[in-house]
Amino acid sequence: MLFKYLFIITLVILFVPPVRRFVFYLLVGRQLVKQQKQQTSAAGRTREGEVRVNTPPAKGNSSFTGGEYVDYEEVK
Repeated sequence: MLFKYLFIITLVILFVPPVRRFVFYLLVGRQLVKQQKQQTSAAGRTREGEVRVNTPPAKGNSSFTGGEYVDYEEVK
């Protein structure tokens, strides 16, 4: 008896798109919306394409003329 109801509910969820969308929204949708809002608010603080590099403040007289050489591999 219980198995029959579970089977019917499973079939409805699998084959009825509006029900499937609603179940997906209940399970995952709210988290997605929350994450998207966080991303848009974080993206609003900087302009697109802007690059910021945080460097430690210079201590005294520094003879810093550059950084270390970093090997790279060209990807084609």
